[in-house]
Amino acid sequence: MRAFISLDLEGLPYIVSREHLFVKGALYSEARKIATEIVKVTAETLHHELGFEEIIIADSHGPMVNILPEDTPDYIELVRGFPRPLSMVAFARGSDAALFLGYHAKAGTDRATFDHTYSGASIDSLEINGVEVSEFLLNAYLLGSWGIPVILVGGDRRLIETDVKTFTPWAVGVPFKESPSRYAAKSPGMRRIKAMLREGVIEAVERLKKEEAKPLVTEEPVHVRVRFLRSDMADTAELLPFVKRLDGKTVEFEAKTVEEAYKVFELLTLAAAGVNAIVTR
Repeated sequence: MRAFISLDLEGLPYIVSREHLFVKGALYSEARKIATEIVKVTAETLHHELGFEEIIIADSHGPMVNILPEDTPDYIELVRGFPRPLSMVAFARGSDAALFLGYHAKAGTDRATFDHTYSGASIDSLEINGVEVSEFLLNAYLLGSWGIPVILVGGDRRLIETDVKTFTPWAVGVPFKESPSRYAAKSPGMRRIKAMLREGVIEAVERLKKEEAKPLVTEEPVHVRVRFLRSDMADTAELLPFVKRLDGKTVEFEAKTVEEAYKVFELLTLAAAGVNAIVTR
């Protein structure tokens, strides 16, 4: 059995400050320790208690070098570095199940810590076939196109109460935090979180074995609509001949597959980051 774990930071317990999120942030070292502890208890449960022989962990926040490699078990393989093709789900293909840790709600969600979609610096909203998606839903769609079900999501309670329950009701939700606002949250103690996570992983694999967990699929070809934060980002996106401009900030395009849609969206996000770097230097 092979498990795939995708790790983000914003939905992890105790992560509430922008200083947690950047390599030079005053609290970044604390965030790295939290991330590594959460990954370790998940991997240990999968390997020692549930018999998963292969565990791939995709470090998927920011520069994607958040997990402390010296503290990870020998039986895992760690995916690091940014940018990389297929970003948060790189190397997932061929896995039997996926688990998302530290995931957060989509941009515009109230009472959710660091709500954003893929890039808080450029993306206002992302729609896949008419559905406004979070990073969770975007990644779940891609994994679903490969036949991989998401069986557990650990993160912000608002994400679990919305997209997870609505689109993947079979997935076990482990709430790491409850957020009264964008920059504040209440979380249980780490010992309790580890116990909840261990119990959640066991329950998730039990559902997988009972064939209750399903790959989440959407129609192909895929219609994608992207709303940027600024019009200059849409100006740049429109340079691709198959991208259609809808208004000052919004573009749309069609892709043959979810994987192709994901890659084009990655490209548009990186292009937006390039524009931002030029105009703010």
